[in-house]
Amino acid sequence: MARYQENDLPKSKITASSLQKAILIFKYANNHKWKFYVGLVFLLLTSVTALAFPKFMGMLVDCVNKKDAHLANQIALGLGLVLLLQSLFSFFRLSLFVNFTENTLANVRLALYTNLVKLPMSFFSQKRVGELNSRISNDITQIQDTLTTTIAEFLRQFILIIGSFAMLASINIKLTIMMVSVVPLVGVAAVIFGRFIRKYSKKVQDQVAESQVVVEETMQGISIVKAFANEWYEIARYKERIKEVVKMGIKGGQFRGFFASFIIICLFGTIVAVVWYGVQLSIAGEITVGQLFTFILYSSYVGASSGGIAELYAQMQKAIGATERVFELLDETPEKINSNVHIPSINKIKGDVTFNNVAFSYPSRKEVKVLKDINFTANFGQKIALVGPSGMGKSTIASLLLRFYDIDGGEILIDGKNIYDFDLENLRGNMSIVPQDVILFGGTIKENIAYGKPNATDEEIIVAAKQANAYVFIEGFPEKFETIVGERGIKLSGGQRQRIAIARALLKNPSILILDEATSSLDSESEKLVQEALEILMEGRTSIIIAHRLSTIRSADQILVLDNGKISEQGTHQELINLENGLYKNLSNLQFSNS
Repeated sequence: MARYQENDLPKSKITASSLQKAILIFKYANNHKWKFYVGLVFLLLTSVTALAFPKFMGMLVDCVNKKDAHLANQIALGLGLVLLLQSLFSFFRLSLFVNFTENTLANVRLALYTNLVKLPMSFFSQKRVGELNSRISNDITQIQDTLTTTIAEFLRQFILIIGSFAMLASINIKLTIMMVSVVPLVGVAAVIFGRFIRKYSKKVQDQVAESQVVVEETMQGISIVKAFANEWYEIARYKERIKEVVKMGIKGGQFRGFFASFIIICLFGTIVAVVWYGVQLSIAGEITVGQLFTFILYSSYVGASSGGIAELYAQMQKAIGATERVFELLDETPEKINSNVHIPSINKIKGDVTFNNVAFSYPSRKEVKVLKDINFTANFGQKIALVGPSGMGKSTIASLLLRFYDIDGGEILIDGKNIYDFDLENLRGNMSIVPQDVILFGGTIKENIAYGKPNATDEEIIVAAKQANAYVFIEGFPEKFETIVGERGIKLSGGQRQRIAIARALLKNPSILILDEATSSLDSESEKLVQEALEILMEGRTSIIIAHRLSTIRSADQILVLDNGKISEQGTHQELINLENGLYKNLSNLQFSNS
């Protein structure tokens, strides 16, 4: 599976508007802003002490000509103090920036996750989980690196360049003009060349990855390869990919050779030229040897900072792009859910459900009408079954009842009250769903059952497990209710997962129950146990049953047959089976004849 690399992160142009957007990150700093500002003070002090270092070094070298050991000792002590101060300033700068960043981004992560969890289903139906994970991980990490080091380093390099130029001009203007005309240009050229080589190296890596895809495909489908006697074909395919890797690798080696030659000739040649001209000026008596030494050190500051600042600017562009993407998610309008209440109090509803002329199409496919004029009533305690071919809107009705999406027309009433007049938490708090593909969380069996009622007692959990026909198999595990179910419940069988889901629903004690193909993927033995548990679960509540297996809904109070987004037939099993050429009768005959 492809993973996002830091180099793959898109950049954003640094403009006034993008900077304004990026600065919004500071509103999540709360009472930690002062750490950033004090960190900037220590950053300035770090830069000043760094600029003092070459000056003291030049003075120390000049002590040779003056033959003044006492002055040399004093300057050496001054240099030691400069280094000590610089190390202290650097420590406080980094500590404060890291402290500020960690606290700020913890608030951003929490705000982003909180907003994501509260976003409507229409949002998630149009976004990939991998993309959202990238926003929370890669984009936040990019912002973290920038706030911790990149901004500080960019400002430090900028101060060093300006300060070094000022110090260079104060030493000798002729030598400064000569240096300015050459050193920064060579430094920037080296960075551009280096970036080109890195990009080319990435292409070589991609080519190698493509060749590995051939190996992976062949190994995974080795039985097919051998069955068709196509080993020769796969070898030839891999050979072609390897040739491309070799070709690109050799070319990359040539580029690296050119880069090494460039560094030797241009970069070191420039240093030689500056030193040579400085020696000429020193011989002419225009500068001292110590001043020349100081000049060379400041020149190295300018060269290194000129090259480094371009890379830091690119990192800041990526960070601004990451900030914009994070704020895009934070700006999404969430559902009205009170996430501050640990366990919301639920006002129980009776459970009468009415659909009046309901029409619906998914936001991503507005032109396709999934439901057209749906009308039915489910009174408290009734079992209403939805049947029909796949893609006719059965699961959509369940989604609308849970208010995952907004309807296009008509109205949905619960206890005679419009569904949109209910508090969303209270509405969903009175409903429970047992889906075909049960989602369990990676904790224990006990935690997964208690998800239906987080404040449930151990006794309540045990009762729910017994009613769901789950208690026996749970007690069979060495850790019993503390058994870890694994990611998405992978350590349990399909029937066991279903019974955990039923126990979860029983514990919630909903007024309205939705069963979405709850037994369709189970074997006969598991289906029997699950069906028994479902019968207990459906007692005393309104049940909406979506089913493909018609044998499971014969006792339903009412069966709705959906076809092409409409209810084409409606009645009990016996009434529908008596309809000549009815869709339900045909589906029933087809299933039972196959059985």
